[in-house]
Amino acid sequence: MNKYQFKLPVLLIIFAVLLLTLSSCGNQPTAKDRMEDYVKAWQKQDFSKMYNFLSNQSQKSVSKTDFVSRYKRIYDAIEAGKLKTSIKENTKKEGIVQLNATLNTVAGPVKFSQSVQLKEEKRKEKQNWYVSWKPSMILPGMSTGSKIRVDTLASTRGEIVDRNGKPLAINGTADRIDLIPGKMGSDSDKAATIKKLTELLGVSKEQINQALAASWVKVDSLVPITTIDASKTKLVKDVTELPGVVKTDVASRVYPDKNASAHLTGYVGKMTAELLKEHPNEGYNANSVIGKTGLELLFEKQLRQHNGAAILLLDPTGAAAGTIAKKNPVNGKNIQLTIDRNVQDALYGQLKKDAGTGVAIDPRNGDILGLVSAPSYNPNDFVLGISSSEYQKLSNDKEQPLRNRFTAASAPGSTFKPLTAAIALTHKAISPDTQIAISGSKWQENSSWGDYYVTRVNHDPKVNLQTALFKSDNIYFAQAALKIGGSTFASDVKKFGFGESLPIEYPMRKSTISNDGKLDSESLLANSGYGQGQVSVNPLHLSLIYSAFVNDGSMIKPRLIKTNNPPTFWKKNVMSAGIAQLLNKDLIQVVDNSSGTAHDAKINGLTLAGKTGTPEFKQKQGESGRENGWFVAYNTDDPKLMVTMIVENTEKHGGSHYVTPKVKKVFEQILNK
Repeated sequence: MNKYQFKLPVLLIIFAVLLLTLSSCGNQPTAKDRMEDYVKAWQKQDFSKMYNFLSNQSQKSVSKTDFVSRYKRIYDAIEAGKLKTSIKENTKKEGIVQLNATLNTVAGPVKFSQSVQLKEEKRKEKQNWYVSWKPSMILPGMSTGSKIRVDTLASTRGEIVDRNGKPLAINGTADRIDLIPGKMGSDSDKAATIKKLTELLGVSKEQINQALAASWVKVDSLVPITTIDASKTKLVKDVTELPGVVKTDVASRVYPDKNASAHLTGYVGKMTAELLKEHPNEGYNANSVIGKTGLELLFEKQLRQHNGAAILLLDPTGAAAGTIAKKNPVNGKNIQLTIDRNVQDALYGQLKKDAGTGVAIDPRNGDILGLVSAPSYNPNDFVLGISSSEYQKLSNDKEQPLRNRFTAASAPGSTFKPLTAAIALTHKAISPDTQIAISGSKWQENSSWGDYYVTRVNHDPKVNLQTALFKSDNIYFAQAALKIGGSTFASDVKKFGFGESLPIEYPMRKSTISNDGKLDSESLLANSGYGQGQVSVNPLHLSLIYSAFVNDGSMIKPRLIKTNNPPTFWKKNVMSAGIAQLLNKDLIQVVDNSSGTAHDAKINGLTLAGKTGTPEFKQKQGESGRENGWFVAYNTDDPKLMVTMIVENTEKHGGSHYVTPKVKKVFEQILNK
């Protein structure tokens, strides 16, 4: 045998062993690799897996149960979030890595900058690196006996006030009704008190007994039962006279104008699970308050507060040893509206017994002075937690007190006639002084209309524009619309903002001339001329249209937030200055003329111009049906107040004649003091 033949297999074996050794060395994780694996578990807050990466010595210092529970308890308390890290291996000392990390918390970012020792250990026949863990890897500065306390640094929600600083939505207090079990007397006295509380507060007997039976309750405990509006002083007095019943002041959102401004301000409420899903990563939690309706909802981003927080490091005795992180509180921004609470209350005072809406503006600058919807509700009840029975009562009320009527749009009736007149005059379809011969109280263009007629209340044989306006002649304006033509009419109303959203923060229903924006049938066009057919107008929009009569033909841009900026126009030159001035004079006659439809709104010493309207809602012509009463009015000398009011279902109360005295009283209250 050749001696080299014997050595070759040995060399092959040695070579294979070397390859295997090198291969296994290549697969062996480095200290940096292992630290990265530890961090991945840390980022997922998988504390159980993190524990498995600890060195034997570290695991002897803390049990897995204590390790996991401590991490979880602390990280839940600080609302630990995203963790960003960078790991750099120490090239001079094996097994040491430099960890730089940032952990998001309720108090802002917490930064770690630590040198971490890893030890090489053999487990289950495998060699690997394991972390020499210490408590400062939970939060910087922590030691074995350290504790953590999280303090909330309170902030306040922004308030809503009117143009003069009068409160509409503020941070105040409410009265929490508490029971002191040891002072409720005998069992019979206790039963009598609970029975009386159920009657006065609408809280069930079961709810009260459940609260009293809670495991933490002692004889001298304050047991909360419900919270009520602090302004209900008689109710508070009645319940606190019962044995063992006391009140405690608690912070609450308060709406001092109550029902009068409910639909405007809206209300806040506690965060729900559904809302938390709708607002992810926005800083809300289960204890947050959020705007639910109205301005509270629309201006939530500006109004909402952001509580601060501090993560405090405590020594084993509980004494403060340092601050790990701190985020200062940020208060919400206050909002000052153009609303005048005096106007708001005057409008509501006239509407509170009816179903309807009132809108008031300053036609010179567009400031919205009042937005009222009636019937209404008390927003304080919703903030404090309205009972299901009370909510059902509101929901099932046929007058729909939860419905916001000033955002809606409906048939304006004869209040639309000045717009028809402006378009007709612009296109010279009518001449203001020309007497139009009209026979009788009903009219149709031709026999193709079949049984349909346009009707009017007056029977004047000849009518000009001014007479047609102050006597509200439907036939005159139906004929004027036909002379304008359907395509021209439909096109021109767009110049007045029909089909557009109003340029205001509060969303309003768009006004429309017809369902499809066209007027391609004679009867529809004729009906549209006097505000029936399919015409639908928002009351604020109608006010803006009327503002053109005092602004030489331009429509003012509305403002809801108080500003020192000069007013601007939303729609410029929708009619000529001459036409605006002519119609302004004619609208004065609607009030001043003894035959005017709004003569009952006349105020000595205060000149008003305006227009009434009584749109009808019925299935068939000739039948009786539902009617709404409208009245738009403004003062003409230094015009500073324009009121548009609608009352629903006035068919048994005289139509618009039910509304005109109400608007008159608003002007008397605000301008004729």
